Amino acid sequence: MYDDTTTRLRPIGTWARPRAAAAVACAVLGLGLIGGAATGSWLTGESVAGGTTRSAYTVTGALWHSVPVDRLFPPELKGEGAGPGGADRSWTRIAVAPDSGCTDAFDPLLSKVLAPVGCLRLLRATYADATRSHVTTVGLLFTKADADAMQTLRNRFTEEGLDRRPDLMPRAYAAKGTAAEGFGDAQRASWTMSVLPDAPVVAYAVSGFADGRAVTDPEPATEAMGSNTTSAPAQSGLGHEAKGIADRVERGLRKTIAAAEKSS
Repeated sequence: MYDDTTTRLRPIGTWARPRAAAAVACAVLGLGLIGGAATGSWLTGESVAGGTTRSAYTVTGALWHSVPVDRLFPPELKGEGAGPGGADRSWTRIAVAPDSGCTDAFDPLLSKVLAPVGCLRLLRATYADATRSHVTTVGLLFTKADADAMQTLRNRFTEEGLDRRPDLMPRAYAAKGTAAEGFGDAQRASWTMSVLPDAPVVAYAVSGFADGRAVTDPEPATEAMGSNTTSAPAQSGLGHEAKGIADRVERGLRKTIAAAEKSS
């Protein structure tokens, strides 16, 4: 970084000014390149030490109370090619949970795994598919963690496969008076969970049947979407439901953060 507080040196010749001007030009160009790379890193999901990561964390920490719910959880989601075999899907939001803390929002073991990053706020919504036979809760956990803590959690999820363990499934939001009223712990069929690389957010989705039937063999979305899987979640496309909704909500969040960064 160019430092204009450097001790001033005595002139030592007429060549000093051109050389100093060239140095300043190089410094300015270098800062421009660094700034451009930092901005691009957020949009592509790469991490860069410095201002962009800090800015994204600052912006994201305030989003939970400043962004309209319809932007975080749109009333309708379109999933072109998101179903089994590339079929199109569509989902309608049927409930939005009041923003809250994380008490009783996760099973005890998952709460323990997430504890190191803290819970600033938890936002959740539940969607139904076009036939109203499937329901899916999607959640955004805004954490209190810095970039290092989030990266540590992300590494642990990846290295230990925590996003594929049935005992670490997130809980559903079973809103009374909706198709998801019977969507309890035993009804959870498929799920996906991801620790965002450049924001203090853990995003997840969990799906099940709208008729309240219990599921004895839940599968993570990555497995339920496999072509040779014969489990109930796979055969019914519930892995695609969880993954499709989670992806679209996460993409929307990223766009919102990027827009907020530009205006801040």
